[in-house]
Amino acid sequence: MQIIYWLLIAVMLVGVVGAVVPAIPGSSLILVAIILWGIVSSSFTAIKIPLIVTIIVLFSSMGVDLLGGYLGAKQAGASKWGQIGALVGLFLGFFGLLPTLPFGGPLLGMLLGPLLGAIIGEYTYRRDLGKAVKAGIGITVGTVVGNLLQGIIAVSAVVIFIWTTWTQVYGG
Repeated sequence: MQIIYWLLIAVMLVGVVGAVVPAIPGSSLILVAIILWGIVSSSFTAIKIPLIVTIIVLFSSMGVDLLGGYLGAKQAGASKWGQIGALVGLFLGFFGLLPTLPFGGPLLGMLLGPLLGAIIGEYTYRRDLGKAVKAGIGITVGTVVGNLLQGIIAVSAVVIFIWTTWTQVYGG
């Protein structure tokens, strides 16, 4: 039982990383691990609190992600074109369609792609490079801050899970 417990915690830690890094499943991995613990331990009442917290985390992390990018774009004065460019840049950066980078690979591409995409999209719309760069930086900063907040929220879900299930595994 302890081995399964620690394996599920490892899955949750991958979920914490996924909450920060786009392209890796985040809060959904944490949710699946908690549900699996409920099945394995045959005690869904023991996971009621972590399950509720994780469902709230899942929905709030989606909201934080969207809100972070939106507020960053709004603060920088970005248009819809900048936001669309950032999404296209994220896609291209993730799948490596940007020129091959000597280091960093897809993770760096996921950071540079939205920045370059937002700048190109905003420049296409406004024809003002200064405003386009400002909008691109605003969208990127908002997205990074949103991802960091998602990570903090995901860590709290894992901590609550461990806090509420530790005695179930190790007695006490």
